[in-house]
Amino acid sequence: MHWLITKYLITATLVVVVSEIAKRSDRLGALVAALPLVTILVLIWMQVEHQPPEKLAQHARYTFWYVIPTLPMFLVFPALLARLGFWPALALSCAVTVVCFGILALTIRRFGVELLL
Repeated sequence: MHWLITKYLITATLVVVVSEIAKRSDRLGALVAALPLVTILVLIWMQVEHQPPEKLAQHARYTFWYVIPTLPMFLVFPALLARLGFWPALALSCAVTVVCFGILALTIRRFGVELLL
């Protein structure tokens, strides 16, 4: 139980630190947020918990594919924010991400990469 609490505290602290950096500097906050910090933490937690190397490698491979459809969100959200407000812009940006994910999943399935469960 201690290990789980430690993981939560370290991960939550990281999110708070990134949001505090972003409040002070848009560019630095975006740079730090763009780093694959969550993936790095997950890989560290998996390694510390003695997961096999194949499991870590698969996680990294799938993360690559799952990142691609999220990228349009970072263009759609700022374009919609001033016109629609925060919540509608965020919701539509998330919807765009879901659509992009579906298109990517169907496209790369032809090449033997299965993203959908």
